[in-house]
Amino acid sequence: MLREIYEQPESIRRTLEAYTDGHSLREEAFLPARHALASRESILISASGSSRHAGLIGEILFEDLAGIAVDVEYASEYIYRSTQTLHNPCFLAISQSGETADTTEALREASARGSSTIAITNKPESSMARMANCSLPTMAGVERAIPATKSFTAQIVVVSLLALYTARIRGRMTRAVVESHLAELYKVPDAIEAALPAWEAQVSELARRLQRCDSFIFLGRGVHAPIAREGALKLKESAYIQADGYPTGELKHGPNALVNPQTALMVLATLDEHSPDSRLRYQKTINLLRDLERQQPEIISIVTEGDRKLAELSRCTIVVPKATEYISPLYEVISLQLLAYFMAIGRGIDVDNPRNLVKAVVEE
Repeated sequence: MLREIYEQPESIRRTLEAYTDGHSLREEAFLPARHALASRESILISASGSSRHAGLIGEILFEDLAGIAVDVEYASEYIYRSTQTLHNPCFLAISQSGETADTTEALREASARGSSTIAITNKPESSMARMANCSLPTMAGVERAIPATKSFTAQIVVVSLLALYTARIRGRMTRAVVESHLAELYKVPDAIEAALPAWEAQVSELARRLQRCDSFIFLGRGVHAPIAREGALKLKESAYIQADGYPTGELKHGPNALVNPQTALMVLATLDEHSPDSRLRYQKTINLLRDLERQQPEIISIVTEGDRKLAELSRCTIVVPKATEYISPLYEVISLQLLAYFMAIGRGIDVDNPRNLVKAVVEE
């Protein structure tokens, strides 16, 4: 798992190279997707586990950037839902293996309902890739550890590129704006590579201190909320610790009853100073943490480099590079992957083969 965490810069580079020319999107790489999206006014994303969290990020990207309505379904629930869930959507299946039983069945059902279909998988020869009208493989390479790490970040990259392409063909973005977004994505591999050793050293030490905590709550707003869910899932499946991920504003709507000095709050509080929405979310997160001081939880905040405000309200801050709002999740999730890894190692767990789990759920 640790090796695959460190392989993420290269897997992101390979994925970007497959779909861009270093400056703009490759039209030929997205032509099948263009046909699948043609005349569709909505997208239905179906996935399970970590792939569903990538889909939740996709929901925000498609809606915010491309102006197209998106619904995200649990793959295991889709076939039991009414056929009236969305009218004439493009169906997007996301799966690391491309063989997940419930996602495959959902894809088959969507095809029978007349939806056009796109599959994002890490295996271009997989059943889903062959079944879908369009296959957009990630380039993460073989992932052997059961907890998804490099396949997850590669999924985010492909979803981001597809959202940019959709925005372009729908006339929501000029070529120059798309290329400015791509320029930010191109910076990611080198920035992760430079930050990983410091993150590993800091998080390994932090994990030793957090072993005393009996529960973890992960919080994030907007596009960061799916990363909070992913952080919680990684901790549960890797270290066997009860953890939950919520949108930050939901804490006071029930979960706050669980917050006490034995609770670790993992707070995603990065800031894109050029985004008014990001600035608002950031300020509301600060207000929430001030309100929590009397409960004395162990607050760990993931912040943008140069941030000073969150350090005053947190026991520890993990610093990630400055980035635009939609890029920051790629940095945030890696520190949470490292946390899950070191919490598991500290508890003597075989993190590559957690109990009761398999890499691909091929039977329901």
